Amino acid sequence: MLFNSIEYLLFLPIVFAVYWAIGYARINDSLKLRLQNAFVVIVSYVFYGWWDWRFLILIAFTSLSSYASGILIERGKQKHGIPQSPTSDFPSIDLQSAREQTPGQTTAQSCTADTLPDTSQKHASLTKNIKNINSAKAWMITNIVINLGILAVFKYYDFFVTEFITTFFPESLQPSLVNSFTLKIILPVGISFYTFQALSYSIDVYRGNIKPTKDIIAFFAFISFFPQLVAGPIERDTNLLPQFLLKRTFKYEQGVDGMRQILWGLFKKIVVADNCALYVDQVWATHDTQSGSTLLLAAILFTFQIYGDFSGYSDIAIGTAKLFGIKLMRNFNNPYFSRDIAEFWRRWHISLTSWFRDYVYIPLGGSRPNVVYSVWCTVEGKKKLIIARNVMIVFLICGLWHGANWTYLVWGLYNVLLFLPLIQLGKSKRYKDSPLIWQQLPQMLLTFVLVTIGWIIFRAPSLAEAWDVVCHICSGTLWSAPYILPMQEMLFLAIGIVVMMGVEWLQRNEDHGLVLDGMNSRLLRYAIYIVLITMMLWNGEPGDAFIYFQF
Repeated sequence: MLFNSIEYLLFLPIVFAVYWAIGYARINDSLKLRLQNAFVVIVSYVFYGWWDWRFLILIAFTSLSSYASGILIERGKQKHGIPQSPTSDFPSIDLQSAREQTPGQTTAQSCTADTLPDTSQKHASLTKNIKNINSAKAWMITNIVINLGILAVFKYYDFFVTEFITTFFPESLQPSLVNSFTLKIILPVGISFYTFQALSYSIDVYRGNIKPTKDIIAFFAFISFFPQLVAGPIERDTNLLPQFLLKRTFKYEQGVDGMRQILWGLFKKIVVADNCALYVDQVWATHDTQSGSTLLLAAILFTFQIYGDFSGYSDIAIGTAKLFGIKLMRNFNNPYFSRDIAEFWRRWHISLTSWFRDYVYIPLGGSRPNVVYSVWCTVEGKKKLIIARNVMIVFLICGLWHGANWTYLVWGLYNVLLFLPLIQLGKSKRYKDSPLIWQQLPQMLLTFVLVTIGWIIFRAPSLAEAWDVVCHICSGTLWSAPYILPMQEMLFLAIGIVVMMGVEWLQRNEDHGLVLDGMNSRLLRYAIYIVLITMMLWNGEPGDAFIYFQF
């Protein structure tokens, strides 16, 4: 079920009405909460099963295995009353207690046979503790392997098998081998998103960041919450799960803000993204016959398309969640106003980049690795090499997360090449928390150009096609007049992009483009709503699937 579809337009108000009817029913709060959560699970499964009911088996299995793993991890940690540090794999052992002396006792007396600690007993206790922690770790790893295994089979198996066959077998045998050894299975919508959300729960329970819940209904709601189920934000258990364990009340101001954010997301999707797609898809399908100027224009429009599409989805998801009294994390923070590539990745798909930071980058050592002196390299030099390695690993995994294609890996590597100079020069955080000002427009434009080049790689179905597009753009035909759509369509598209970027610049310090709390004129607010809705109805292209559904 698409957010920009008639089905969803009917689905949402019905779900909203029933949900809050349960919330205000005259029953005790505990039962009310469980019924609300159960209803969320049911409607989320209806929403997800709208594509293919068989997908429900996978998400139910992922939810059940992750729920069980949390309980088993905690049981493994607490079986013998072991305190667990959130940042350590082993329990804290108080070595000082073994050296305690009774009052008035001398050092010599404390070392007599009568006062020495029972080392055999303490060794046996420590062995039990370590085994217990190892069992908790084993349950965490088991859940990670299970869920990543499912993701690998559905998303990557056919690709790597095909690549292996085409690389190592004669061309005459390749078709039959590919047909025999590939599974040809449909990629479940949003599997990468809910898998990562489930993985973070197991890891956080193991780290001690959160206690496992025994409320299976609340946990299933946490994994399957329909607004963010298929394309994020990738929520954290520490933020979303506790909200399903607490009583929720409808707040009018929150509901109004949610409706405004939904409207803004639909505008970005229908007016900007879907209209950009008309031009981009048409040009890309015949890229080998297009001029460099036309391909450059298509690349720029794809840059706006993917932003309008993905950030639009996130706005709709976050706004919808507000209608149900749920607060989701922000996923985009005006990324095209970034002044370097490091800032771009702090503002783009925030839920994914922060996930990689917390569960991959920092465990690898992050930007502060423990480094010892080496004869072949200074401590500072070795530190920079380790940081470069960590950055490369994160971006390559990030590329692979997006899909089974070499273009995504090369796109990840391209971002590594842009990111590393900032890391090595110590400038990766120079714009962190600094306000956006128009005087920095040159830096923003340069970053926009670099990001657009990356999107060419991302958009291309193959590396050969990406290279061909770049070569065409760099040819002499770059200076020719580009192909354009009929003037009315191009003008409408340009107005849509200008409105989107202009509003987000003016609202750059707000959570989304339609935060209108300070606007006292009701007439002006309704005029804004009417203009946006009119643009969507006049020349919008409703019904197109969101780009990130394929990931």
